Amino acid sequence: MDNCMNSEPSSGPEKRTAEPRLSRKKITKVFAKVYAFFYGNPPAILGGLLLTIILTAAVFAPVLATHNPDKRVARPHVAPNAEYILGTTRSGRDVYSQVIYGARKSLTVAVSAGIIAMSLAVFIGVSSGYLGGKTDERLNFLTNVFLVFPQLPLLIVLAAFLGQVSSLVITLLLGVTSWPWGARVIRSQTMAIRHKEFIISAEVMGESKIRIILAEILPNLTSIVFGGFLGTVIYAMGAEAGLGILGLGDATEVSWGSMLYWAQTSSSLYTGAWWEMLVPALALAMTGGGSGADKYVD
Repeated sequence: MDNCMNSEPSSGPEKRTAEPRLSRKKITKVFAKVYAFFYGNPPAILGGLLLTIILTAAVFAPVLATHNPDKRVARPHVAPNAEYILGTTRSGRDVYSQVIYGARKSLTVAVSAGIIAMSLAVFIGVSSGYLGGKTDERLNFLTNVFLVFPQLPLLIVLAAFLGQVSSLVITLLLGVTSWPWGARVIRSQTMAIRHKEFIISAEVMGESKIRIILAEILPNLTSIVFGGFLGTVIYAMGAEAGLGILGLGDATEVSWGSMLYWAQTSSSLYTGAWWEMLVPALALAMTGGGSGADKYVD
């Protein structure tokens, strides 16, 4: 009797200590998935490094920039020199400062769009792959409908219909049109693991579907979600620039897209001011060139 009474209180601490161990194990598993995404994938490493550099430039733009990007600081189209290392624009603004501040605006739009897109992709992909049945049919149909329409032309049509739009509208447009491919990949992976032993064991133990999704399925999708997010951010930066070049964005905001728009408007290449067009174009090309998103798709 005494032994039974003494043994009961000890089960509580054991349970409490077991749960933190389980949580640490899952966190370690998540980091292992992220490491697996980068290991042996040089393009992904390069893409992550470039994004880190751009993020650093965006965060510390006030420190790194030498001039106010919105103000005229010199004569129009001054060639790169010691004072203006990347030259000036037709309106006499410092190109280097505009690139630094443009990274902040372009990255803000791209990261926000990536968060929206991957949130939708995870919700729709996991729900479709795990729940199955009618839910899978409806969500898969919705995904296929979005996949039918070419994304960039659809963005151009929507932006043209709305007129010159703000960064917020561009972010929403990119976010709600960039999720289908990610959702399809996540659905396939979810369907591949939903009949695994650890999922079946959790169901037999009476775990709720929400907890199974959060605690068992999502940790196994970390590398796919991270890769999809990285690819979406890279794509969104290019799409934002594309809309900016066409004059569909807010040309008064300093972004890489608006820089290309003004460089095109001022015919900088024809007048010999190649730096006004080349600098933001190279920034976009370098970012997209090292994305490593093909690893995620594969």
